[in-house]
Amino acid sequence: MITRSPDSPPTSIPLSTDWRMREQVRRANLYHFSEEGSIDRFIPREKQNRPDVPAVVWAIDAEHEFTYFFPRDCPRIVLRRPEQISDKHAQLFFSHTTANSIITVEQDWYARISEQTLYRYALDASTFELFDATAGYYVSHQPVLPLQVDEISNLIERLLQRGIELRFTTSLYPLREAILASDFDGFGIHRFNNAKK
Repeated sequence: MITRSPDSPPTSIPLSTDWRMREQVRRANLYHFSEEGSIDRFIPREKQNRPDVPAVVWAIDAEHEFTYFFPRDCPRIVLRRPEQISDKHAQLFFSHTTANSIITVEQDWYARISEQTLYRYALDASTFELFDATAGYYVSHQPVLPLQVDEISNLIERLLQRGIELRFTTSLYPLREAILASDFDGFGIHRFNNAKK
């Protein structure tokens, strides 16, 4: 299970064409998170680090929205415990916790996370296609008008209420290196280009 950020290197996951997937999209609650509270129209845009994906509007489903309860540029690593996990991976990444999801961030971001207010835009799912089921990413090739916008604050409290274990560290590099040196695939690495070296 690989959970990737839209900023991650390209993947080969195809866009959904199966009718069952289209029905799943139709029923999904999709959101776009922003630090701006006055967006009235989302326009498809290309991402320089995703040359495999044309200009699209990105959205995330309700199950995975917690991975965006952070300032936009906050580097973070998300670990999700799969239903079947080896003793090796459990020991490496989930020892001494019963949490199924762990998010690790740099300690210098604590104040910004605590003070950040986000805006969650609810989107009409009708033009979206499933891009990555594991990460909960959807894309639309058409402009999208938001249905509703909600102000989201108290981000740390929201994470804890969902049973997410939030960890603070001086550096994300040791965890990233341990993940990449293993064959564990239940992770997501977001905005790592902003991590301190």
